[in-house]
This record gives sequence, structure tokens and C-alpha cells, in this order.
Amino acid sequence: MLKPFMPQLVYFEPGALEYPLGKQLKEKFEKLNVEIRYTTSHNQVRNLPGDNHFQKYRIAKSTLVVGVRKTLKFDTSKPSAEYAIPFATGCMGHCHYCYLQTTMGSKPYIRTYVNVDEIFDAADQYIKERTPEFTRFEAACTSDIVGIDHITHTLKRAIEHFGKSEHGKLRFVTKFHHVDHLLDANHNGKTRFRFSINADYVIKNFEPGTSRLDQRIEAAAKVAEAGYPLGFIVAPIYLHEGWEEGYKTMFEHLEATLPSSAKKDLTFEFIQHRFTKPAKRVIEKNYPMTKLELNEEERRYKWGKYGIGKYIYQKDEEQDIKDHLYGYMEKAFPQAKLEYFT
Repeated sequence: MLKPFMPQLVYFEPGALEYPLGKQLKEKFEKLNVEIRYTTSHNQVRNLPGDNHFQKYRIAKSTLVVGVRKTLKFDTSKPSAEYAIPFATGCMGHCHYCYLQTTMGSKPYIRTYVNVDEIFDAADQYIKERTPEFTRFEAACTSDIVGIDHITHTLKRAIEHFGKSEHGKLRFVTKFHHVDHLLDANHNGKTRFRFSINADYVIKNFEPGTSRLDQRIEAAAKVAEAGYPLGFIVAPIYLHEGWEEGYKTMFEHLEATLPSSAKKDLTFEFIQHRFTKPAKRVIEKNYPMTKLELNEEERRYKWGKYGIGKYIYQKDEEQDIKDHLYGYMEKAFPQAKLEYFT
């Protein structure tokens, strides 16, 4: 059974202790005898323990930096939402394929921000500018926010903040089943709670440090019972031996476990496996024994924004994925909405 994340090492940035959440976290970690250090900036978190790259990388993944979010200009977050809302960065999971491998670069530690009210104020301003349109905020662009929320409760506060909003909506996705503290939040239907799911083969081989598929699906059923709008991201859709059966079984398991109340307003997002050259280098450095297939010759190249293209499946393989997964979804959940396939 995967235990909830607890950092081995915690750093506090300047100003973090001026906020109530910063003080609460310091008291919490002191009581738990977690090692606390102080740093002038998260960029100075360099001399982590460990004799080699692998040890340092793994210790970084269990290090939490408590800081203040200075930039309150939100990034866009298409196609999932209008904006990314920044509560945390980094993740304690060890998913081999993850795009955070390259965006986090040499700093794979987790950061949580304590100036939560300032982040809410900025979000409210974005909502005001777009009213009467709805504005959706994605809380899991740069982290798995559920993975640390049993410690910070920032996400729970956000769910209740958007629950009171007329034109604001929240969404996030997780690979963790530690959701019990979120079940009684006053969400008022304004938060779409999504789970990342995959064929067993992918979770077992490429998603260490995350909850198993059955744990995620059981957690999704609890979330549905709590009245949240529910969604699933099937990502990365990965071609492996027996993939058709693997994804079919996944959908059957989901259909058998979810309460019927959840099936009326269910969303899916399908994302096929892709990688970039910089990501491949980082993945092979951090996970040299990975079975992840990263052969450029077998893929097609698709230009990306910022000039970094990605390698995705060939057109016929992509069509095969689309046909199979869409067919499974329609059979199991005829009322569900596929938000996008990419």
C-alpha cells in the first residue's frame, strides 16, 4: 500500500514564515522530526545529500521547498483549461516518461507556495476580466497537487474558494488515491476531479511511486459519491504487447466500479505517448534501466511550440489507438464526453 508522501528534508525560503501556512508547516515538520533547513532561494538548493546522481535525484524527489510565489501572472493551459493556477511545482512520483523531467531539469524537488490568498486574488481578477464567460483553472500543470495536499490542504481551500465563485471553475488530475480529506469539501460542483489512469503494464513499468490502478479507481468512486464532477486522463497511451486488451480491461474495471451517478457527467482526455530529444536524454540519465521505447526512427516528428518538436506515433498507429480507445469508452460510458485526443 502506497503511503502518503512525507518529505525527508524541508527547506524554507525567505518570507515563507510570514504567512500562516508557512508557520503551520514549520510546526508540523518540527513535531514530525523532519530535517528543516533555510535557503535564500530555491535556486540555492544544491548540496543535497547523496554520493552520486541517482542518490541525489531520489533525495531531491523527497525534498520539499516551502516558498512564496512571486509571479502571479498565470500561464495558459490549453486544451485543459484557460489558465494554470500555481499552487505547487514538482512531483514525488517517478514516472519515467513525465514531461516534468525536462521542465524541472536539475531541480526535481517539490515546491509548495504559502501565499495562497494572493494566488486566489489573482485568479479572481482573471475571472472578472472574462465574465460572463466561465474561466477554468488547472491546478496540476506542474505538479501532482493531490500528492502533497494531505500536508498543505491548499487544494482543499482552493476547492472551497471556487465553490463560492460564480464564474470560476477548478480542475486537476492525480495519480494518487489519498483523497479522503477532500471528500467533505464544499465544492458545489465547480471542481472537476480527474484521475490519470492507464493499462496495468504502463503503471507497473513506468509509474513507480504512484498509486496502483485499482487504488485510483476506488478513489474515483469515492470522489463520485462525494458529488464531484469526475474525469479521467488516459495518458500516455502507450503501444506495448497486448495493449488492446490492457486498455479494454482498464475500461471494464472502471465501468464496474464507478457508481451510476458518475456516469452521466464524465469526461475523458486521451494523450498518446510522445517524447522530445531533451526529454529522452534526461529520462535515460535518471532511469537508465527503463523499458520505455524511445526510438526516433519508429515515430513521426511533429513540430512543437518553442521550436522543440516531439516524436509521436505514426498516423496508422495513432488511428488504431483512437479507434480502440474511443470504442471502449463508448461501450462502457455511452454518455461520456471525450474532451480531446492528442
